Amino acid sequence: MKQRQLGKDGPWLTEIGLGAWAIGGPWQWGWGPQDDRDSIATIQKALDLGVNWIDTAPVYGLGHSEEIVAQAIAGKRQQVFIATKCGLVWDDRGRVRNNNRPESIRRECEASLKRLNTDYIDLYQIHWPDPDTPVEDSWGEMVRLKEEGKVRYIGVSNFGVDLLEKCEAIHHVNSLQPPYSLVHRLRYPEVEQEILPWCQRHGVGVVVYSPLQNGLLTGKFTRERLQQLPPDDWRRKSEFFQEPLFSQILEFVEALKPIAEKYGKTLTELAIAWVLQNPAVTAAIVGARRPEQVKEQVGASGWTLDADDLEAIESLSRQIFSRG
Repeated sequence: MKQRQLGKDGPWLTEIGLGAWAIGGPWQWGWGPQDDRDSIATIQKALDLGVNWIDTAPVYGLGHSEEIVAQAIAGKRQQVFIATKCGLVWDDRGRVRNNNRPESIRRECEASLKRLNTDYIDLYQIHWPDPDTPVEDSWGEMVRLKEEGKVRYIGVSNFGVDLLEKCEAIHHVNSLQPPYSLVHRLRYPEVEQEILPWCQRHGVGVVVYSPLQNGLLTGKFTRERLQQLPPDDWRRKSEFFQEPLFSQILEFVEALKPIAEKYGKTLTELAIAWVLQNPAVTAAIVGARRPEQVKEQVGASGWTLDADDLEAIESLSRQIFSRG
């Protein structure tokens, strides 16, 4: 699979990385039940197909995702680039909250090292901003962890330009992980218009998450599927699964089908390839729960949409999502 360098001086990552959010299983923002055997098989299939990195977080399944990743890559640690995060902690009732205080970041790092059964983390990221902790304090602790060799690269997730600038003034930000998809950008244009250009100017690598908008852009999600989601699937609370946006997305997906067919690709492949075509983007994190999903997703690497089709997609976006 094609690889790209993360930022101006980072590692080389495959264009697609495996996202391990859903395989964490049930928790406050989970995707419902998940079979661990399927999760391990999915991770191993991704590695077999050439994917060289996995993105996880302690909060995914309240530690379970990291444990499953460790099991799946046993004996292959040196071959896998592991990205995980800090800043979301939970209590004994599973209630999650922000905590980016330096002492909490250090505790989380030590816990992740144990769960992942490793003595270093390749990419360590602050998961979300914490309004109660100065970002300078949080980022300073990340720098110390890097200097100690516990982590190799440091980055942030879900940060805006204001926080990125504060971090960059202290130590180079190796990566940013923002949400970005064909439909997310329409609701949150600042990612495409402000954040990605800033990263490109400053040599910050970008690994985007949710390029398939939580399954909506695969062409396989229907109204019936929405009704069948488990009661604890977080997507029931997502704005993208509410009306009128949900219906607009389904219409948009149908309109994209002829473009995907022109290239002999699926909608999944088209949605991921579109994200990868942004010059600021290093790679896309794509979640999977079963091996067959990974097999389709990797087909998004190594091809591009031509200018006419990019403009056609833009026109469809304006036409469909400009309605009230």
